[in-house]
Amino acid sequence: MVSRPRALLAQWTTAVPAVAVVLLVLTWGRSLPGIVVALVTLVLAGAVLAAVHHAEVVAHRVGEPFGSLVLAIAVTIIEVALIVTLMADGGDKSTTLARDTVFAAVMITCNGVVGLSLLVASLRHGTAVFNPEGTGAALATVATLSTLSLVLPTFTTSKPGPEFSGVQLTFAALSSLILYVLFVATLTVRHRDYFLPITRQGEVITADHHADAPSARTALISLGLLGLALVGVVGLAKGVSPAIESGVEAAGLHHAVVGVIIALLVLLPETIAALRSAGRDRVQTSLNLALGSSMASIGLTVPAVALASVWLSGPLVLGLGSTHMVLLALTVVVSSLTVVPGRATPLQGGVHLVLFAAYLELALNP
Repeated sequence: MVSRPRALLAQWTTAVPAVAVVLLVLTWGRSLPGIVVALVTLVLAGAVLAAVHHAEVVAHRVGEPFGSLVLAIAVTIIEVALIVTLMADGGDKSTTLARDTVFAAVMITCNGVVGLSLLVASLRHGTAVFNPEGTGAALATVATLSTLSLVLPTFTTSKPGPEFSGVQLTFAALSSLILYVLFVATLTVRHRDYFLPITRQGEVITADHHADAPSARTALISLGLLGLALVGVVGLAKGVSPAIESGVEAAGLHHAVVGVIIALLVLLPETIAALRSAGRDRVQTSLNLALGSSMASIGLTVPAVALASVWLSGPLVLGLGSTHMVLLALTVVVSSLTVVPGRATPLQGGVHLVLFAAYLELALNP
């Protein structure tokens, strides 16, 4: 017999994604009063927690690293759809939307999520241990994708401004897609053991023996509910964005802050899942989620916006400014030094969090 707490959890996490999607349909494209914004925010938070629950059910069924890959790809596909939809609305602000969103995802995952995961694991267990081979390969891919897609456009001369020409954009899109597919193949087929959690003695943890895996039917239901929850999270985040934008403008802050807040909302499911894994001393799973999400954000967004630019009007600005390039370069260097030993202390977590705080500070005061 299923215990009452588990039954209540199952009912709650089943109902909230459906409520989120219904609320999304009722509020889409409408100006929302304050009380409705509060209701949407509450349901959004519930959808985030439901998404994390269902992602963990799927992950338990398929095992690592497939579980973290499912969540990362699901979030990113919906995020890409949101970006293209917003870009289709037109306006001068949409020209930098893809760049700002992708860079925000990179900084949030590589510094915010990684920093918090390392800090939680090292404070609770003494040190955070992970596999440097798999994590290093993921970091190298993120660094390459970020440089090709976000740095090079600032220095190319075929078009004025930080833009790619048509041929250059096609090359960047194909390169991003190929590298991401290669990473997924490495993660799931060729060298799966590089991305599995390890013990403090360096032994690979191939399975979680603390609980029986859910049935295939349960996992499929959770996969469907995960999709509903993520649609609700991203859609409702867009729905509250006008209220966020009004608040940002009233506070006299830079418009880029809106993109940062929305990115934080969209990445909440992965952040919570990563922190829960870190608390269970599964730091490799946390890093898979963080770096995999960063990689998916670039590897899927750039090809999507490159394709969308065929029918969208206006320029597509991808190149970063000098301040953000410095932050990206420092993130790559610090991340490399963190990954090499295969273990981290609270100091490394704190360094990443300071970099994340610097990014947020510069978003508020560019």
